[in-house]
Amino acid sequence: MTALEIGRIVKAHGIRGEVIVDLVTNRPDLRLAPGSVLSSDRGELEVLTSTPHQNRWIVAFRGVEDRNTAESYRDTVLRAEPVDGDDDTLWVHELIGSEVFDLEGRSYGAVEAVEANPASDLLVLSGDRLVPLVFVKTRLPGRVVIDPPAGLLD
Repeated sequence: MTALEIGRIVKAHGIRGEVIVDLVTNRPDLRLAPGSVLSSDRGELEVLTSTPHQNRWIVAFRGVEDRNTAESYRDTVLRAEPVDGDDDTLWVHELIGSEVFDLEGRSYGAVEAVEANPASDLLVLSGDRLVPLVFVKTRLPGRVVIDPPAGLLD
C-alpha cells in the first residue's frame, strides 16, 4: 500500500523541539497518538506528544530536541499507511486525475485538486469549478460520479 499524506510540518514551536503540524486527515487521534510512526522524506518520525493548537497541532517527535532541529523540519510532508476499515473513504490521491460525470453520464472534466473547506471538501475541476464532496455518489478507479444540484456547474 502507498503511504498517504496526512499533514505537513509548518514551523518550529518553542525551544524544546516541538513543531506546528497542519493536518489533512480527519483521524488526528490515530495519526498523532504517542508512539505513532509517520514517514517523511527525512525518514521515520515517532510521535512523543501532540496537542491541538489553533486548528493545528503542536507535536513533539523523538530525536527532535531543540528549536534548530525542529526548524530544519519546516515544510516536511508527513505520511502514514491507510487505516484498515476505511474502504468507503475518498482519498485525495485517488481523486486527482479522475474524470467526473453526473448521473446522466455528462462529463465535467478531471479533478485537478481537492480543496479543504469547513463545510465539505471541494473537488476542483478545470475552469475553477468546485463540487462539494457531499455530491459524490460513487468512485471507481479513474471515475467519479456526482449528483450536483441544478445550476452548480452551469
